[in-house]
Amino acid sequence: MKSIRVAVAAAAVAMALTACSSPMQAGAAAVVGKERISTSELNEDTQAYLAALKRANLDESALGGVPATQVVLQRLVNVSVSRQLVERYNVQVSESEVDAALRDPGQFESPEINLLANGVTPSDARDYGRAIVGLSKLQQQFGGQAGQQRLTQEFISIRPVFSPRYGELNPQRTQENPALFVDTGRFGKITQQAQG
Repeated sequence: MKSIRVAVAAAAVAMALTACSSPMQAGAAAVVGKERISTSELNEDTQAYLAALKRANLDESALGGVPATQVVLQRLVNVSVSRQLVERYNVQVSESEVDAALRDPGQFESPEINLLANGVTPSDARDYGRAIVGLSKLQQQFGGQAGQQRLTQEFISIRPVFSPRYGELNPQRTQENPALFVDTGRFGKITQQAQG
């Protein structure tokens, strides 16, 4: 069986670690700036993602210990942040640029596996491609390679608020504990298993 690791951009890690906590809207998995990601959207996307993994002869174990729900939630949040930044700076992305981005195999053997490694379902590929191209163009607008730091700062300025039902954000994602969230246990204390 093929194995994929979830690709996590430095900005996404920084964004997750700086996420603030505040009251959640009912039925929301996360609130990202001015956009709400509903629990039903997350559940539907997760089912579609698991089906796409299965079609590629993969399963959730190929995600390196990160639950599919968290992979999809991370992608939904990253795309939402990207969309808001692209809109804020009026970056235009053409359909042909999106097409080219979706044909990129990245570090994997195929574009399909590259998308799956990033938590992308086939039905959401165009939104993801538009976000990737938009961020790349925004970095160029900020000064190319020198603009990476500003892009990261802009990215983390849109702080997601996650539903507490997922646990606490994992402050130190490692190869041994790659999950986005850790279980807080019954009374809000991080469980021994999550700490270990």
